[in-house]
Amino acid sequence: MIPINLWEHQNVIKTLYSRCVEQVCEKHKITRMDLDILLFLANNPAFDTATDIIEVRYLSKSQVSSSIKLLEQKGYLKKEYREGNRKTAHLKIQEGAEIIISDGRRAQADFFRIMFWGLGTEELEQMKQCHLHILENIHRYMKEGKDDV
Repeated sequence: MIPINLWEHQNVIKTLYSRCVEQVCEKHKITRMDLDILLFLANNPAFDTATDIIEVRYLSKSQVSSSIKLLEQKGYLKKEYREGNRKTAHLKIQEGAEIIISDGRRAQADFFRIMFWGLGTEELEQMKQCHLHILENIHRYMKEGKDDV
């Protein structure tokens, strides 16, 4: 019997996700990081800076910077600056990236369909609430170094 400890199964979940999105990357000749950035920006419009991506997704600054530069060169992203602040670049998805995002979202939907097959609405809602609580605990600890439990 397989042990029921989700933390021990993180790699198989990551592997499933990679398998679901790899065809999108191959089709559009982009890296997994490139796709992750485009999908993050598309799915989280309030988080539109490189710093947001790094802090929310816990990705390395150098990898995010490299991918953003490549995505800009390919015309998929554009940096925009708000009036009065030439320091913070806001990343805007360009029209050419829409098909990639559409394909990526389809791959994400396949991933979720496979992972959550057979679970009911109530079970999914309970899982979501538990996951949010766990994430809040992790973020609080990572930010403050406190584990007030």
